[in-house]
Order: sequence, then C-alpha cells, then structure tokens
Amino acid sequence: MAIVVEHDKRKAEILQKALDVFVEEGYEDVTYQKIADRCGITRTTLYIYFKNKREIFLWSIKQLTASMEESLKEIINNTKLTAFDTLWNSISKILDTCQENRKLFNVLLTYLLQLKKGGVNPSERVRRRVIRMRHLLSTILIKGIQNGEFKDQNLHDMNEILFGLIESAIFKITILDEANISDYKSAIKLAITGFLKN
Repeated sequence: MAIVVEHDKRKAEILQKALDVFVEEGYEDVTYQKIADRCGITRTTLYIYFKNKREIFLWSIKQLTASMEESLKEIINNTKLTAFDTLWNSISKILDTCQENRKLFNVLLTYLLQLKKGGVNPSERVRRRVIRMRHLLSTILIKGIQNGEFKDQNLHDMNEILFGLIESAIFKITILDEANISDYKSAIKLAITGFLKN
C-alpha cells in the first residue's frame, strides 16, 4: 500500500514541476528531457509515469481543474451561504484561480491553437475539461430557483451567460495580460444580481 501512495505522490510532484516548465518555456519548447531534468529523474523513470509531454501537460491541466472543482464543492456545500453568495463565491474562485495561473493559460492557449492548426476542434477539448464546472454552476442555479431566490429562467441560458462572462475574463487575463480584474469582477457580480427574484 505504501508503494502506491509514494507512486501517486511522485506523480503529483512530477505534474507540479512539469507545470512550472510549461509556464516558463511554453508548450512548444518543452521537451521530455527538460521535464525529467526539472524533476531530478531520468527519462526512463519519467516514462514509468507518462508516455509523452502531451500526456503530462493534459494531466497537469486536469490536476488544476480537479483542484478548482474541489474548491467549488466546498463553497457549494456551505449551507450558511445564500444561492447568490454561493454563485458569486464560486465564480470569484474560478477567476482568482485563472488569474493566479495566467501564465499557464497562455500556454494552454498556444496548445489549443496548435490543435486547431492540426485539424482538431479545440472547443470540444475545452468543453470536456469544463463540463463538471458547468454542472456545479447549474447545481447552484437550480438550488437558487428552487428556493425562490433566483428567477425561474431557462437554466441553459443562465449557464451560458455565466460561462460567457468567465471566458471573457479569461480572455482579459490571458490575451490582454490584465493583472487586475476587480472592475470586471464587479461587473460580473452586477450581472448575476439580475438572476435575483427581487
């Protein structure tokens, strides 16, 4: 049992260190050897955990989104919060995480553009990565509608508004390199106030 724990711990350490390499070097310039060097292991050892740099990159992104999802679940499970506060705190957490990892989002953008050049639909890849987050936000909206706090509107449309605002904020963080998005967060808060019944 201890070997499995150590294996998982080592894998998590590799992912974290690899993420730093991707952020510093950019997706294209990262090599399998650079990742192995940063982790202080041989390429052969790295192959035990991952078959190529693409797999390492995708697992790193998965680790980040899983961590964000856990944070959102903690917010959602806080029964002391209103639906509005739960929704606001969740969106705020998403934006803060994106801002903290904005260099990674630059790397992710480059990766998605490479996929598109290669004939792969990047929107499908993004959709798969955020589907659970969309579901969590839908859960908050449903709860707010059911308890009478939010207007009884089309759930899909409400979710699209939220994700449009989140994607726009990510654009500002990544493409426009805006370090301070507090004004934008205020605008999002105002927009979700529109969901309130009274």
